[in-house]
Amino acid sequence: MISTPGSDRRLLDIQGLTKYFGGLAAVKGLTFSVREGEIVGLIGPNGSGKTTAFNMITGLLAPDAGHIWLDGEEITASRPHVICSKGIARTFQLVKPFAHLSALRNVMVGRIYGRQPVRGLAVAASQAREILAFVGLAGKEEIEARRLTLVDRKRLELARALATRPRLLLVDEFMAGLNPPEVQTAMALIRRIRETGPAVVMIEHIVTAVMGLSDRVIVLSAGQAIAEGPPEAVARDPRVIDAYLGGVGVA
Repeated sequence: MISTPGSDRRLLDIQGLTKYFGGLAAVKGLTFSVREGEIVGLIGPNGSGKTTAFNMITGLLAPDAGHIWLDGEEITASRPHVICSKGIARTFQLVKPFAHLSALRNVMVGRIYGRQPVRGLAVAASQAREILAFVGLAGKEEIEARRLTLVDRKRLELARALATRPRLLLVDEFMAGLNPPEVQTAMALIRRIRETGPAVVMIEHIVTAVMGLSDRVIVLSAGQAIAEGPPEAVARDPRVIDAYLGGVGVA
């Protein structure tokens, strides 16, 4: 059963998440939740702590304070492979495929080692082909990842994450470097992903895309959440306007 955006069931809960690098608080006291079937946009000026938050949620960084729960189970500071097996997957702004493996084999890894892993290579290959077709890479299964275009490498990055069968998908600047028609295609793909079940949290530089996709938007500035709510309300919030006008860029 696919959850709807209006579901009240909370999938992810974050309370007081904090991370220091030296004396600098990259993230400080971050608290928010994500409901099943929801798309949440995470935006803010460059350096506001968005990717650091993703890194703590997925176990790449241990928080200095705070807690993370997935469906009521605390996963704070768990190892990345444990978090993946419980149903959280992510993409990276700088894509990280196995460069010398084919697109098919890249995705097969996720089916063999992710959540609900398959045991046979034939089954993994069949399901990987379905996922590649879903993201728009049908017919490119045997191309080495390093030989794909930027757009196709981004699609492969998304396919690798989807292959782990996530309940929550964290998407880090998937649309960076895409032209306007490609952005529209990417937005449609994110919507289709949500329709298949996972909740999505997305960091994106293209604010119009975030506002067009998200059920809720959370705005970070200097490591802290300064606004949260429906896209239309957040876009009018004076604190958000000030953060962007006085910041060093738009995320």
